[in-house]
Amino acid sequence: MAIDLAVVPVAGQGTRLLPSTKSQPKEMLPVGRKPVVQYVVEELANSGIGRLMFITGPGKASIENHFDTNWELITFLRETGREELLEELDFERQSLEYFYTRQRRQLGLGHAVLCARPLVGDQPFVVALGDSIIGVNAQSNIVARMVERFEADGADVVVAFEEVPREEVVRYGIARPADGEPGDVFELTDLVEKPSIDEAPSQLAVAARYVLSPRIFDALESTEPGKGGEIQLTDAIRRVLADGGRGVGIRLKSSERRFDIGNFGSYFRAFTEFALADPRYGEELRAFVRQRVEPAGDGDAGCS
Repeated sequence: MAIDLAVVPVAGQGTRLLPSTKSQPKEMLPVGRKPVVQYVVEELANSGIGRLMFITGPGKASIENHFDTNWELITFLRETGREELLEELDFERQSLEYFYTRQRRQLGLGHAVLCARPLVGDQPFVVALGDSIIGVNAQSNIVARMVERFEADGADVVVAFEEVPREEVVRYGIARPADGEPGDVFELTDLVEKPSIDEAPSQLAVAARYVLSPRIFDALESTEPGKGGEIQLTDAIRRVLADGGRGVGIRLKSSERRFDIGNFGSYFRAFTEFALADPRYGEELRAFVRQRVEPAGDGDAGCS
């Protein structure tokens, strides 16, 4: 049976984006014209996912509201002669099923995934982090490729990876491929969480997308909390692999760069890149930015 269920964890508090996230989820921050989580949902829908389970927390009701059909708004737009704006709400009409459950305690990503067990049961599923966009405007089929490989290889774990500079491996979970130079698809033997530069087995960092067999739930149940009392998904994946589970890694294509909306630096870069790529406003914005940052002919920076 084809995998059509994705778990989307969105329960994090977004403390590195305060005060913007004081009263709204970081997943609802706009990147270009859309909130972050809408790009994630559209990417999943384009990869054949039909059911989405959000793992939410306090203050996340706006995510549920966003994906509900707002008939009052539709009626208002029609009655005021603004029907052209209805196409901006096309995402509401996608043939998707939405489910929501709460992570009642902030115990880490692994615990958030474990909260999905009552719905997921004994079927394989996708995990897509709700604060990470893959590719500009989410033009990526990485999940479809991962599902295809999961089913073809009889895998227990498929993880997406992006290559990062060696000095940045200390910030990520890093792949340990089987012997030999890893290709675009490779056998995954282990993950190393935030290794030192000298100890990193590769420069392939986990990129926010997973396909998992239900074996992960037993591994999560037996995984001890780590730093900060959190249950880490990486630790549970390592346990599955150590117990003989088959792991596969897939590299993101060069056009599938990950945009992680985790801090203001990465958020500003993502917003800028998406805005510059906008078909309606991008050209005008590029001219404005060029005017603001390029030195004027007389040496003046050109900024007031």
